[in-house]
Amino acid sequence: AALSEIAEASGKDVMKISAAVLQKLLAALNECTEWGQVFILDSLAKYTPADGREAEGIIERVTPRLQHANSAVVMSAVKVILSYMELMGSSNSDAIRALTRKLAPPLVTLLNSEPEIQYVALRNINLIVQKRPHILENEIKVFFCKYNDPIYVKMEKLEIIIKLVSEKNIDQVLLELKEYATEVDVDFVRKSVSAIGRCAVKLERAAERCIGVLLELIQTKVNYVVQESVIVIKDIFRRYPNRYESIIATLCDNLDTLDEPLAKASMIWIIGEYAERIDNADELLDTFLETFEEEDPAVQLQLLTATVKCFLKNPEDTQDMVQRVLDLATEESDNPDLRDRGFIYWRLLSTDPEAAKMVVLGDKPVIEDDTFRLDPTLLNILIGQIATLSSVYHKPPEAFVVRRGAGISGGLDDDDDDEEDYEGDGDLLDIGGMGISDGGNGSHEPQAPMNRVVGPEKSNGIEVFAGFRQLNGTIRLEMELNNVASPADIQALAIQLNKNAFGLSPASQQIVCNPPIP
Repeated sequence: AALSEIAEASGKDVMKISAAVLQKLLAALNECTEWGQVFILDSLAKYTPADGREAEGIIERVTPRLQHANSAVVMSAVKVILSYMELMGSSNSDAIRALTRKLAPPLVTLLNSEPEIQYVALRNINLIVQKRPHILENEIKVFFCKYNDPIYVKMEKLEIIIKLVSEKNIDQVLLELKEYATEVDVDFVRKSVSAIGRCAVKLERAAERCIGVLLELIQTKVNYVVQESVIVIKDIFRRYPNRYESIIATLCDNLDTLDEPLAKASMIWIIGEYAERIDNADELLDTFLETFEEEDPAVQLQLLTATVKCFLKNPEDTQDMVQRVLDLATEESDNPDLRDRGFIYWRLLSTDPEAAKMVVLGDKPVIEDDTFRLDPTLLNILIGQIATLSSVYHKPPEAFVVRRGAGISGGLDDDDDDEEDYEGDGDLLDIGGMGISDGGNGSHEPQAPMNRVVGPEKSNGIEVFAGFRQLNGTIRLEMELNNVASPADIQALAIQLNKNAFGLSPASQQIVCNPPIP
């Protein structure tokens, strides 16, 4: 633990694990407290075995920790095993399969803990599932939400359900998500409806069933359910173009319920994209144009594009409408994005309508499934940080941890800017200058942070300030005495040093002062 702290503070790897040290650490695992086991396992996770056989041997010694009652020990053991599984290679596929089976039960057990521990476990499981989805592919039911789960636990469970959903379990997942969509918590309902859409984007063969569930939810006429359904159906259309357009009529029947910018923009996109299949597309767009100037910028941009699409597909009936929209976008709007797009469309339509068709009506790229959206390099870094804050934030440590030197004398190359920015009063233990240095012979001589240790009311009017510092490898106690309230000069003085946590005592029992103290 001490070496880990030193390595973290100094930025250097001071703990070199050799074969002999490795065996001692593994032997100590069975004798340590929970706290000690966590530090040993974290150190093992940073060790790189020589080959797959050594990795397998270490995993065998660490595996019993998966049954530990302490969740921190379990997560640290999981981190070691996942890190070493990479080194075992594809040749040990049977051993990797066996380990995969062993990892599932302890992870599932963590979900029976308090909500806060559940949340941390779920954030870690989210990473594990992205790295090795097979570990929990048959355990999706344990991630179904309970009625009394806090909202933050429910949201995280939904994320993991989406990652684990497959063609084998999609039916039971859809039943569960449909049930969630009838809950009272609006945010949870929205997330559940969104999850149905993401399942459709992820699983092509199940897309039709997902759309069926979304249509059933739209029939409930619940405002926020309808709006979220429209948003995810737009994504389904973009994922599978020209396949599920038969449901557009149902969407158009619910235009009156749309009052959120994202839902409106999604519906307008659908109308513009499939204007040739909607008999009254121009009338539907016209209803939105009545409030064009009050709409959100995202809605205005979609209205402009959809109107131009409608004009290119049906120029006879929509000429007046497109002229009105272009006037509103270029002359009435203060939004530079909207104005620029309006001028581009105007120039295209007036100079080369065919080019406008190619630009505006051209084939669009199909959206990709973003279920496993973490970059593989970042994912590997985060897997190595399991059971730390990094695995909860899903960010590398350097993204949110700011390190600073604590009065280090020589030997360490700190950034000068960082030293200037920090204006503290020394370290937390009031032993400024006692750094981790090779010999303490650096050119910089740290000043002792002085603190009042005795007030005048306790020492016949003498006020005492004291502070530690390191000079030439020796710890010095510097003292400053002030005669605050004594009417006469102090001619003699006795000082008693109490026992302290550091075990420090003076080199000489007799301390010589230079009285008098005026």
